[in-house]
Amino acid sequence: MNDPQRYWIAVASKDHVMRGVAGGFMQANHGKKAPLLRIKPNDWVVFYSPKQVLERDEKCQSFTAIGQVRDDDIYQVELADDFAPFRRNVTFFLGKDVSILPLINTLDFIQNKKSWGYPFRVGFFEIGKKDFDLIYKQMLNDNHD
Repeated sequence: MNDPQRYWIAVASKDHVMRGVAGGFMQANHGKKAPLLRIKPNDWVVFYSPKQVLERDEKCQSFTAIGQVRDDDIYQVELADDFAPFRRNVTFFLGKDVSILPLINTLDFIQNKKSWGYPFRVGFFEIGKKDFDLIYKQMLNDNHD
């Protein structure tokens, strides 16, 4: 029996998410391997961007990409002498950015609506199918079955 499909949120600035989309890969929690070990092929990942650019203060507060994990490969890329992040291959789907603000009250993973940003602090976490379907529909104007 196959493992059930799971749904995840990865948190990163929009500029970093867009690098992943362009390259067909994802990173999580500053390139750590452990989060990537939790996901399986065909799992879905939604990318939430609190900021437009990591080093700046300009807010984004939107879901900025959505994709499906392609395979079991986890690989490391040396980007600098002191930075070699782990990555996974993802097939991204062309969607639109969706602000989280109008969705806060309907998303189950946000338990405290006043402190809605709290769940994103962990950087990578699983969500339920209901929340995923809501985000998917907003981003891709479609129904996910």
